[in-house]
Order: sequence, then structure tokens, then C-alpha cells
Amino acid sequence: MKARPWLGALAVAATVSSPAWACSICRCGDPTFNALGNEGVAQTGLRLALDWDQVEKTQGPANERDSIRERRTTLLAAYGLSEKVSLYARIPYSERDLTETEDGGTEHSHGSGLADPEIYGQLRLWASQFEGDVGVRAQLFAVGGVKTDWGENDLSRDGERLDEHVQPGTGSTDWFAGLFGSYQLNPSSALFYSAQYRHTGRNDAGYQYGRISLANLAYEHKLGARWDAVLEMNYRYAERDEIDASGATDPDTGGTIFYITPRVLFDLGAGWVLRASGQLPLSQSKLYGEQHEDPVLNLGITKLFAR
Repeated sequence: MKARPWLGALAVAATVSSPAWACSICRCGDPTFNALGNEGVAQTGLRLALDWDQVEKTQGPANERDSIRERRTTLLAAYGLSEKVSLYARIPYSERDLTETEDGGTEHSHGSGLADPEIYGQLRLWASQFEGDVGVRAQLFAVGGVKTDWGENDLSRDGERLDEHVQPGTGSTDWFAGLFGSYQLNPSSALFYSAQYRHTGRNDAGYQYGRISLANLAYEHKLGARWDAVLEMNYRYAERDEIDASGATDPDTGGTIFYITPRVLFDLGAGWVLRASGQLPLSQSKLYGEQHEDPVLNLGITKLFAR
């Protein structure tokens, strides 16, 4: 029986740090592949996905440590004009908690609201011919778009603006571009790969999150009529954040990190797919300064409408 490549591709990884996430607390992976998969990417008409993520990290020395946790719910709406061209919109809602420790005392901040929506397009550059029961063996896509500055970036408490890392949106307009593709090994397994660069802007408070490069490789294998398993390797490099227009940097941001991401997918039928994954840091030794990133949790559901 031919594998459903879109189930496995649901798990691949890059647009971008999860696109709308600030660089100091971003995750690797490709949210378009994660949400829609290979078949969903090329499908005409409407596709919808809803995802929930949780990210936690600490940064700074022990006597001046910041602990950040973000829970994010994201709606993805996609419309395929043809099998080659698709348009996308991602609308995230973020809840952030920041605990700042300094000289033995702690201070807690909470922020929630609309994060920065993203609008982007996708173009299939090339695809191989159908080969027996394997179908399209290989294909390559280009993606490009913009992360808007429409999210909340001016939350305050007692008349004072909250810390940058508790703001739901970054307050900057960013652009991103990349390539991704897939290769069907046989009817039950496939490879997926992607790479992307995100060019971040500066917000009205003078803060600029570090610019990011990402690369991802994933292997998918069909376990049965309804189950798929995927194993990904994710890479992220980010420049240090700049804290003001002078170019001064935060020493405890940016650097290189690798993740391994196991994922399972369950086909509910009628175009509905459940997804769950855990993104596990493999090496954090090349992060700049004092940083520690915890595993990233993701749960999602996708609806691919019949063509």
C-alpha cells in the first residue's frame, strides 16, 4: 500500500524558527510542513491547522537569571491556487511568563495577546515524474514572506513597559525565504529537508532579535494504516539580540543548537490528522553566554479538505 507522504511530511522542519517566535525563545522546525505535510502543501483549495506549543528556557548567570516560558496557539490557513502555488497566513496567540532573579530576589511578569501574524507564499520549482506506486519521487519548493509587526509589543504594568521577552509580539517587521523538498524512498518511507533564513527588523523600543539560519532533515516511516512515525534533526544558528539602536548586544542570546525531534501522527479519516512531538536539545554548548533550552512540546490537528 502506498504511503501517505503528507502524514510524514507533517513533521518536517524549518520556515523559520517557528516563524513568529522571537529569536531568544524560538524553536526549530518548519511549521508549514508540520501542519500540512507534503500532500497538503501541494493541494489546491483550503487547508486549516491548529497547533499548541510550549517553550521554556533560562538565560543569564545564576545571580541574574531570567526564566522564560511561552505557550502559543497558532491557526494556519492555507489556500492552494494550483499544485504549484499556495498562499498562507499564520495567526498566533501567545502567553508568556518571565521570572527575573537578581541579588536573591525574584520578579514575575506575565504577558498575553496577539503575537505577530505571518503572510507568505510558496512556489514549486521542480518535481520528478510519477514512478509506479511511489508517485512523485522528488520535489523542490521555494518559500518567502513577511512576519508582520501587528502583535502586542507595548504591554505595561504600573505605567512601565514590560520586558521585551514577555511581550507577545516582537514589534518588528521581518522577512524570510528558503527552500524545502522531499524524496520518496519507497511506498512506506520518505526523506524531507528544508533550509531558511530570517532577516529580523528593529522595533520601536530599539530592540532587534538576532537573525536566524535554520536547516532540517527528517525521515518518515509508515507504521500501519493510520499511524506514521517521523524522526527529525533540526539545526538553528541565531545572531545575538541587539538591545538598542546603537548595536549593543545581549551576551546571553544567540548561538548554535541542534535538536532531535520524534513525532507521531494519527489519521482520523476524512482529512483529519492528529500530531504530537517533542523537540529535544542535543547540544547547547555553542549557545552564546549563559543559556539553557528545555524540550519543546507540540500538539496539533490538521484538516485537509477533499479536492
